[in-house]
Amino acid sequence: MQHKYNTGIIGNGSFIAHINSSAEIVWMCWPYFDSSPIFGNFIDEKCGNFLILPNSKVTKNSQVYLENTNILKTEIHTESGSFAVIDFAPRYYQNGTLRCPRNLYRKIVPMTGDVKIKILLNPKYNFGNQTLKPKIVAEQIVYETNEIQVYIQSNVSLNQILKEKEFILNQPIYVSLLESGEIKSSLSEFIEAEFTKTKHYWQNWVKHCTIPNFAQKQQIRSALCLKLHQFQETGAIIAASTTSLPESPNSGRNWDYRFCWLRDGFYTLLALTNLGQFEELEKYSQYISNLTPTEDGRFQPLYSIFGEHLLEEKILDLHGYLGNTPVRIGNSAYTHKQNDAYGQILLSLLPLYLDERIPEKNRFHNLNLIQKILDQIEITMQEPDAGLWEFRNFSQKHCYTFLFHWIGAKAAKEIALKLEKQILLEKAERLMKDAEFNIELCFNEKLGCYTQAQGKKDLDASLLQLITLGYLNPHSTKAKSHIKAIESQLKTKEGFIFRYLHKDDFGKPETTFLVCTFWYIEALACMDRLEEAIQLFEFVCEHSNHVGLFSEDIESNSGNQWGNFPQTYSHVGLVNAAHKIASKRTKSLFW
Repeated sequence: MQHKYNTGIIGNGSFIAHINSSAEIVWMCWPYFDSSPIFGNFIDEKCGNFLILPNSKVTKNSQVYLENTNILKTEIHTESGSFAVIDFAPRYYQNGTLRCPRNLYRKIVPMTGDVKIKILLNPKYNFGNQTLKPKIVAEQIVYETNEIQVYIQSNVSLNQILKEKEFILNQPIYVSLLESGEIKSSLSEFIEAEFTKTKHYWQNWVKHCTIPNFAQKQQIRSALCLKLHQFQETGAIIAASTTSLPESPNSGRNWDYRFCWLRDGFYTLLALTNLGQFEELEKYSQYISNLTPTEDGRFQPLYSIFGEHLLEEKILDLHGYLGNTPVRIGNSAYTHKQNDAYGQILLSLLPLYLDERIPEKNRFHNLNLIQKILDQIEITMQEPDAGLWEFRNFSQKHCYTFLFHWIGAKAAKEIALKLEKQILLEKAERLMKDAEFNIELCFNEKLGCYTQAQGKKDLDASLLQLITLGYLNPHSTKAKSHIKAIESQLKTKEGFIFRYLHKDDFGKPETTFLVCTFWYIEALACMDRLEEAIQLFEFVCEHSNHVGLFSEDIESNSGNQWGNFPQTYSHVGLVNAAHKIASKRTKSLFW
């Protein structure tokens, strides 16, 4: 049986919840993206869940997003009747101010027949080690510890919920999960109003995206997914909302992705900027500006959503997703040297200086930050690092790092030209030449391609970006030879691309890294191999789950989804590949 992740996600920038096609909340960290889950049986049954359970046998279920929103609708069909569960988190503007309270709303609606249900509410904390005991206070169920509070309100008897009693579903049932405060008005009226405002917010946000007429549905879902991964309080962008979903079964490649990698932030912003959205860039620039480098001026490759440095990695005594261990929280990659991050920061900030669509650009200008980051490119130019793939036990002089030294210096050059800063311009140009020299040291004449690192023969799919980011002319002999070598060694017969195939700390990779396939599609489009790009794009899009969400990894033969889910990298890759294809195939309506 094919493995696909059986959940959709909802959220509003304050939290993310995973809800499966049985309307069960199986993963929801609370109160923050990187907190313990209060519902977490995705990785261990003892970590709690929130389920709407019918008393008759389920015959069919289905799950969809309401059009152009992050509102999820799950239909449950049983032998005696059917009902729907609508889940959402509120996000809307009120009196000109964005509102995204840490609330979750569930609306349970009868559809056909006679259905009895019970509401099973089983929150846990500290990764299942702490049971939250309820009490009823002022018409609310209250769960609280020294760290968190959760308030439950409903228009059915709270004692029925706590005693897990069945009741006939003969009217819409509303359940709210709140971080604080009591809803004073009628709960049904309040949630209906929140629903209307939230639906309008998401559909209006999509309406203002710039999406060319290619793969629009996939781009819209990807954009909505990416939007949920930016933490509204600080502007940090997390790589994924999950931890320890394995890159392949029993591989040990189980990581906590609930943090902000500076690299991932760049890729996400590139996708959202391609979609014409700039609010995320403005928020992220504030996050970057508030990060505190080390005494020697270094930035870590990743930080917490609040910009904290220490992300100590621990292994928990949990069963793991489908029995896959270890379950990790924290990520020791924060200790790595990953020097590509400096170029990605500069590239992320470039639109704040150049894009005329951003009003009052001057308020974002921070030449001191630009200078300091450029200094780090200079200091680390000859330093081996752990690289994009975060190798744990060895360092190399990675071609990918030199590529981002080059393009980061190029971004600084553009900023210097815009602001007429001659000294900054001269330094940026010199560093571009230094980076180019080092990139060329990675070219292997015998293989006819750029290799992962200086002095190595290993191929690396990340170097497709030598083409997509403009270092190589896509029509040059070198570009054609380079992509041919990657196709020969890293491409599967189905068309997916491995990130690399040499042994790393855990042996040889068993699954393909999905963003690499999208990089390949983008490179094909750059090289005017457009029909190939479109055909492969459409094939890859068949490998989303039932609501259009993509995992980190794909097992090529089976099409199985693996890795943390949904993965921002994958959705970023889709948007940027679609954007490049669309730019190459633009036609008039009248042609």
